[in-house]
Amino acid sequence: MTEQTVMMAHLPSQMKAWQVTTPGPIDGPQSPLELVTKPVPQPGPGETLVRILACGVCHTDLHVSEGDLPVHHAHVTPGHEIIGEVVGNGPQTNRFKLGERIGVPWLRWTCGVCRYCRSGRENLCPHSKYTGWDHDGGYAQYVTVPEGFAYRIPERFDSVTAAPLLCAGIIGYRAFERANVPAGGTLGLYGFGGSAHITAQIAIDQGIQVHVFTRGKDAQKFGLQLGAASAQGAYDPSPVKLDSAIMFAPVGDMVPNELANLAKGGTLALAGIHLSDIPVLNYQDHIFHEKNLTSVESNTRRDGEEFLTLADRLNIQPATTSYAFDKADEALRFVKQGDIKGACVLKIGED
Repeated sequence: MTEQTVMMAHLPSQMKAWQVTTPGPIDGPQSPLELVTKPVPQPGPGETLVRILACGVCHTDLHVSEGDLPVHHAHVTPGHEIIGEVVGNGPQTNRFKLGERIGVPWLRWTCGVCRYCRSGRENLCPHSKYTGWDHDGGYAQYVTVPEGFAYRIPERFDSVTAAPLLCAGIIGYRAFERANVPAGGTLGLYGFGGSAHITAQIAIDQGIQVHVFTRGKDAQKFGLQLGAASAQGAYDPSPVKLDSAIMFAPVGDMVPNELANLAKGGTLALAGIHLSDIPVLNYQDHIFHEKNLTSVESNTRRDGEEFLTLADRLNIQPATTSYAFDKADEALRFVKQGDIKGACVLKIGED
């Protein structure tokens, strides 16, 4: 028997996993999440089976659970900031060795042949699939992933610390790139949770002046502790004109004020997958002077590789609050409150 066959033979047939039953408010009378027992998934051709060690709790998981995003997979298991150990490989799968620690991100699969994939813009692939939305994700004990869409994790990061890097970090990095922050410029961060506090570290380490805008008083204090030049309410005027801004909060009402705070030629990047309606904009106040408004859609695998290399070099350290696996719904309620220090992470397996 091969090492692969021996390890697969010793795996359990059943696992614990959270699933979305009926999407609805996480803080409502009936939680949309339910902890169930289900079969351990089997890796198909080109897929790797992962025993999950930790999974970050992302705001997108909240959108999936509450129904802000349409249902793509009934009774889906959320979670896409996954750190785990390779315990099996499907047919024609050989990228990762058994026992290797890897990361499973939001982007699960792209077609590779459409105009966007062929031009290096696979994040815009119309056929793309996503972990924890189109396919069961990381609020579970095991998960499968196409081997070409997983990441090797730098050794310096333990599994709980590494988990938020897989989405909060990668998306924050892409948003940072899309925001066109000039060298030595000023950057506003609107909303200051899991993604923003990682992005702030990237910017500050490169000599960029960061200003935090968020409703949470604790989050404001945390921003100042990380080195932000200022921290104020989400709708407050900026103390300086901003060369760039990134919006992580899913609140469209904030956009006019964010555009008004931009300097001439500035760029506002909307980093979320979901946003409430944006109010009517005034051309002179919000758009004129060559201001730019752009969105961010997922990421490419190149974004992920570049960010993990940068995070390793700069020793980016996400602040985390750990939750037991059976407290996933509690963690999501905490994320919804919006006044968190860094990122929440579920501890699932032994590291």
